[in-house]
Amino acid sequence: MEKHKNGFPVTHVLGFIMSLVLTFGALGVALKTSLPFTTIIWIIGSLAIIQAALQLYMFMHMNEGEDGTANTINVISGFLVAVVAVAGSIWVMSFGM
Repeated sequence: MEKHKNGFPVTHVLGFIMSLVLTFGALGVALKTSLPFTTIIWIIGSLAIIQAALQLYMFMHMNEGEDGTANTINVISGFLVAVVAVAGSIWVMSFGM
């Protein structure tokens, strides 16, 4: 995909539109469907993961740089820290009250 065509950031606009579509898709599923709660949560979670990957690729330039492996390792370690923080918070809150 070409980054800039005549100075216009095509990939950024395309990524923004795709992010909007995913966001409104999740909103539509949450507000306009009569699916079971668990199904809605799984759909929204899946759309969130897709959107995170899209934004990493389109806006955070994961495919660029001298050492693509270092970028990938940094993102994976950041993801693991986030998972531990969220899981730890849920675990600690489950023992309260």
